[in-house]
Amino acid sequence: MKRVLSGNGPGYRSSLFNDALSDAAHKHTRPYRPQTNGKIERFHRTLALKWAYAHHYNSDAARPDTYDSWIHSDKHHRLHTGIRGKSPIDRVNIVTGKNT
Repeated sequence: MKRVLSGNGPGYRSSLFNDALSDAAHKHTRPYRPQTNGKIERFHRTLALKWAYAHHYNSDAARPDTYDSWIHSDKHHRLHTGIRGKSPIDRVNIVTGKNT
């Protein structure tokens, strides 16, 4: 885990939570900015529907083993309607070979 974006609730500001993050960068959403929270909520919903509960896993350890490949597929191959049918990687202009 490299970065964490969380809300501003007391659970996310506690020393216990921050200790658990170890060296990961921790950023809080802006207060009274529902657009940011909406992005996180939508990502969590997608995670649950398309990855975490989309398949049967034989053990708790089996699910995290599939996360990296799911993220790659979601960001590189799945077309997102919110960005006009492109994959997120197509919108990044700093990827090698896509600089303009």
